[in-house]
Amino acid sequence: MEEKQPTAKTVDIIIPVYKPDKTLKHLLKRLGEQSYPIEKIIIMNTGKSYWKDEEYALIPNLEVHHVTKEEFDHGGTRNQGAGYSESDVMVFMTDDAVPAHKNLIEELVKGLDQTGNNQEPVVAAYARQLPNPDCALTEQYTRSFNYPEKSRVKTKADLPELGIKTFFASNVCCAYDRSAFAASGGFTNHTIFNEDMIYAGNAIRYKDQAVAYVAEAKVYHSHNYGCLTQFHRNFDLAVSQTDHPEVFGGIRSEKEGIRLVKRTCTWLISQRKPWLIPGVIIKSGFKYMGYLMGKRYKHLPFWLIKACTMNLAYWKKQ
Repeated sequence: MEEKQPTAKTVDIIIPVYKPDKTLKHLLKRLGEQSYPIEKIIIMNTGKSYWKDEEYALIPNLEVHHVTKEEFDHGGTRNQGAGYSESDVMVFMTDDAVPAHKNLIEELVKGLDQTGNNQEPVVAAYARQLPNPDCALTEQYTRSFNYPEKSRVKTKADLPELGIKTFFASNVCCAYDRSAFAASGGFTNHTIFNEDMIYAGNAIRYKDQAVAYVAEAKVYHSHNYGCLTQFHRNFDLAVSQTDHPEVFGGIRSEKEGIRLVKRTCTWLISQRKPWLIPGVIIKSGFKYMGYLMGKRYKHLPFWLIKACTMNLAYWKKQ
């Protein structure tokens, strides 16, 4: 009697979109070339006036839902997108992440089939982010620091070694087991930022689950942020950590930032570009100032919070 083969897992892609451009078209084209079949591509578009149906008419299995800028939330809008999916696996992406090869989805699905050393099930698997061609030199190193060549399954046992990096995951491109996602309640519905790490932290810290970094799954994604943008971004990051002490309490992240600065400076010396080091230190100072102010946001006047954040709409809902 012939042995019955297991049914392949179904996959949907969920992409929050704001002011779509040619990068999104490139992303959708690359998704259409994937080796692994995709059931649906679910677009959660912010601002109906920015979306032109005719420009995407030839994209198969595209499903578009619109939210207003006031309705958008990093966790809530993604949860809404998940509600339109019935697949086994949901891959969340951002609209500026472009698959680097045809096996991206296949590798992420494989990532979800892994377990930790104590058989902890992997409930989220995130991709490696490669720098875009226009990426600044120091940011190229940051990408290799946060997204190394070697894959890893992370569990609670990694906390003493990795610290806050144990919870690191990125919805730039991350696959989730839908049944585990639904059982956990999904992302935090109202969050300023960092919904992916909050989810990963809860899964690892309280549910004996695991998160996989899949270096074989690659997307092109990078930004050349200036000092002020880094300040605002780190302010919001710290707000998210302060609002979720159940996940981040007792785990310091400053040590990881210092390690990145030291490694970047050493790398720049090895590349014979020491004149770039002052820029790294200055930008790191802006990051740290933003982080410190975000950690203390509850003691700041509202006018100052509005000046520090990247996400004014979040505060208007508070």
